[in-house]
Amino acid sequence: MNLILAFVLLFLFVLPALLVLRLMDLGADRAEWNRLAALQPPAPRRFDPEMVSGLPEPARRYFTHAIRPGTPLLPVAEIHMTGRFSLGSKSKPSYRPMEAHQILAAPQGFVWAMRLRGGMPVSGSDSAFWTRFRILGLIPVARLGGNADHARAAFGRYVAEAAFWTPAALLPGPGVTWEAAGPDTARVTIRHGVLAQAVDITMDAAGCPVSVSFQRWSDANPEKRHRLQPFGGILSDFRDVEGFRLPFRVEGGNMFGTDDFFPFYLAEVTGIRFPGAVLPAEQPWLT
Repeated sequence: MNLILAFVLLFLFVLPALLVLRLMDLGADRAEWNRLAALQPPAPRRFDPEMVSGLPEPARRYFTHAIRPGTPLLPVAEIHMTGRFSLGSKSKPSYRPMEAHQILAAPQGFVWAMRLRGGMPVSGSDSAFWTRFRILGLIPVARLGGNADHARAAFGRYVAEAAFWTPAALLPGPGVTWEAAGPDTARVTIRHGVLAQAVDITMDAAGCPVSVSFQRWSDANPEKRHRLQPFGGILSDFRDVEGFRLPFRVEGGNMFGTDDFFPFYLAEVTGIRFPGAVLPAEQPWLT
C-alpha cells in the first residue's frame, strides 16, 4: 500500500512539478538566446586592417588571418556542433557522443544547449547565469549559478571562445586591450562591468591560432574550491565562413599546458551562422 501511495504522489505532484520546472528553464533559454541575438548590429562596420594597425604585431597577425578585408563585423554567432564530452576523469574519461548548439555574444553572454547520447540521456544548458542539466529530460542532476563564482567562471569561458569563433567581438575598443605575450602569442583582456579576463592566443607564422589559454576561475579541483587555474584548448580545421576564418575542431579542458591537462570537451563544428545578418544563401547553417 505504501509503495502504491508513493507512486500516486509521484505522478500527482513530483512529475508535474519537474515538468513545469523544465518548461520554465526552456523559456529562460529562449529568452536569453533572443536577447543575445538582438545584440547583432543591423548595419555593421566592415573590417579594414587599419583598425588594428596600432596593435602589437602578434595581435595584428591574428586579426588579419581571422578576418578578411571588407568583412561585415558581426560579433554574435550561432554555432552547431557534435563531438564528445566526458563525464569522467583523465584516467577514465568515459566520453559520450554530444550534440549542442550555442549562441556566443561576448562580452554580454552565451547559451550552450547540449544533449549527451549513448547511455543515460543527459541534457541541459550553460549560460552566463546558470548551469542546468537533467537526466531523462526531467530529473535535475546539476543546478548551479546566480552567484559571483559562476559568473566569473562563465565569463572566462565565453571570452576565450570569442577569441576563435567571434573575432569581431575582440576588436580594439572600450573594455578591450591587447598586448604581446611572446613572439607568437597575443594577449587580449576583456572587461565588462566587474568582470575581467585575459586570454592568450598562440598562433603560427601566418596568424592562424593553434591554441588559447587562460587562468580560469574554477572549482574543478580535488578540493572543490574556486581558484584560478589553467584552462585552454587546441584549435584546428579552419574554414572560411562569411569572411571569417574559424576553427571547426576544438579540444578543451582543465589544466591546459600541464601534465594534468584533460580535454573533456571535443567539439566538431557542423555549422556557424550570424543571426540577423543578411546572408547570400538561404541555409539554416553555413558550413
